[in-house]
Amino acid sequence: MKVIRKIIEIDENLCAGCGECIPACPEGALQIVNGKAKLVREDFCDGLGACLGNCPKGAIRIVEREAEAFDEEAVEETPKPQEPALTGCPSATLRTLAAKVQRPVDEATQTPVTSALSHWPVQIRLVPPRAPFLKQAHLLVAADCTPIAYPRFHQDFMAGKVVLMGCPKFDNVQDYMARFAQIFQEADVQRVTVLVMEVPCCSGLPLVVKKGMALAGKEVPLEVVTIGIEGGVLQRKDL
Repeated sequence: MKVIRKIIEIDENLCAGCGECIPACPEGALQIVNGKAKLVREDFCDGLGACLGNCPKGAIRIVEREAEAFDEEAVEETPKPQEPALTGCPSATLRTLAAKVQRPVDEATQTPVTSALSHWPVQIRLVPPRAPFLKQAHLLVAADCTPIAYPRFHQDFMAGKVVLMGCPKFDNVQDYMARFAQIFQEADVQRVTVLVMEVPCCSGLPLVVKKGMALAGKEVPLEVVTIGIEGGVLQRKDL
């Protein structure tokens, strides 16, 4: 049955066929056909646009038109390919990293510097909602500037968390909302910490995460930590 609804549209003239949008669609509505990304199942596209932020050419947009109704039951019954299955940019290839990876020795203290990073990628736009490391995770959603301003970012904030990074000023917040909605729908996230700078352009990031949560019909504990430009923690509050 066809209805008027929101659904994605792909501009073949812009599409480079990189395949980065394919794993970003948890429903499996997209395929590469003859070197171009195609919407092969209208009834598998929920119209939220989780794939938008993964297109480096900006070839995907959301439109409103007559299309097959979204069939959630069929989506659940159809086997999905195992992740990762990326054919595009290596920066988006999923990896789970060994805990407490040793880095070069800190010359001042003569002790090994330890990384708390547990996975790759870390950019919000590159992490598929069904990435295995998201399952039942404590998310650390960090504004891009926070690890630069806060010198103990790894030690104080990353341990035991899955970090997702982005910039609400330069990236598309609608894409972020759609991505977080998919993550909260798929991953059974247990808790969220949002790390922002004291500057005004960062203030919208916690609200974007909260909106994504609401779109998914979820209520997850969320703490907002504000970092000062001089490097200290200025505020902690629950949202």
